[in-house]
Amino acid sequence: MSDAATEPTGETGDAAAPWPVVGIVRAARRRADLSQRELARRAGVHHATVGRIEAERLVPSIELLCRIIDVAGHRLVVVNESGRVLRPMRDWADTRDGAERRYPSHLDAILDPEPGEWWADIYGLARPPETFYRDRDVRDAMRRRSQWEVRVAKYRNVPPPPRLIRYG
Repeated sequence: MSDAATEPTGETGDAAAPWPVVGIVRAARRRADLSQRELARRAGVHHATVGRIEAERLVPSIELLCRIIDVAGHRLVVVNESGRVLRPMRDWADTRDGAERRYPSHLDAILDPEPGEWWADIYGLARPPETFYRDRDVRDAMRRRSQWEVRVAKYRNVPPPPRLIRYG
C-alpha cells in the first residue's frame, strides 16, 4: 500500500475548502499502525467516536483532534502563508484589568514600562492617543510619529514620519 495519501504534496490548498479532518485522523492512525479501537483506547474516547469521525458523521473538537493525533506522535499547529508556526499568546497574570478581564488581543499592551520611557514615568500623563485606534496600521503610524515628536534626542537627525490625516 502506498504512502502517497499521507505524504505532503507541497500544495497550500484552497483556503475556502473544508479542512480534511477525516484524512488527517486516518493518516495518523495508519502511521501509528493502530486499529480504530486501539486509537480510541489510547486517546481516551469510545471506539465509536473514532469510527464516526472517519465516517464523517462527527466533527471532532480541536481538543479531541489533538488527543487523537498525539497518540500517533503528531502535533497540530497553525502556520501562516510562509509556513511559520504561530505560537499561542501567553496569559500573564498582570495582563488583566481590575475586573480580571484580559486586555484585547489586538492591542499592544505594555506590561512593564521602564523608568524614563516617554510616557511611563510621569504621573497623570494621559495615554498616548495612538492606543485608541483599532486599525494596527493607523496605530503603528501614529506611534512612529508620536515617538519622533517626543524622543527628540533619539530622532534628532531623522526626518519626520509622514503625518497621518484622519477624516471623520
